Amino acid sequence: MGQALRLAAIASLLLLLAACASNPRREATYKPSHSALADEPARAPENSVGTANDVLFRAMALVGTPYHYGGNTPEGGFDCSGLVDYIYRNAANIMLPHSSRDMAGIDGQKVRSMDDLISGDLVFFDIGGGISHVGVYVGKGRFVHAPNSGGTVRLDDIDGPYWRDHFAYGKRLLD
Repeated sequence: MGQALRLAAIASLLLLLAACASNPRREATYKPSHSALADEPARAPENSVGTANDVLFRAMALVGTPYHYGGNTPEGGFDCSGLVDYIYRNAANIMLPHSSRDMAGIDGQKVRSMDDLISGDLVFFDIGGGISHVGVYVGKGRFVHAPNSGGTVRLDDIDGPYWRDHFAYGKRLLD
């Protein structure tokens, strides 16, 4: 079952990358509604397309990995910040702190609107009065994250009712 999920995730990533290669930039004058996010081609930072692709491949390959509080390896499982740190450490050689709140405080361009997110951006969520969850935006309105105990790393719509309501901002580390 886990292998089938990983293969499906990789197939989805390949479709995202094909869309990115065919149209990597959205016209600046076009501002879609949140419901249009899924119809957008994936976008990546202009000067870091290769690194952004490495981040996306690493993130998508981990879909289906079990959740484990404090976890930061595929073998031991992941919590949300352990997943994001693992992805960035291995795909972009960027070391991140092991808490979503501390990650939110690192240097990087803050992205206030979901419409302006691009592939590879960190996405932060305010659940309960402060930053308490983080994931990696992979494009086309979706992000990879380790959501909760008993679950697995998964790909979700950022515009879904729960995530839209708790979205705080994104942070761009690749440029």
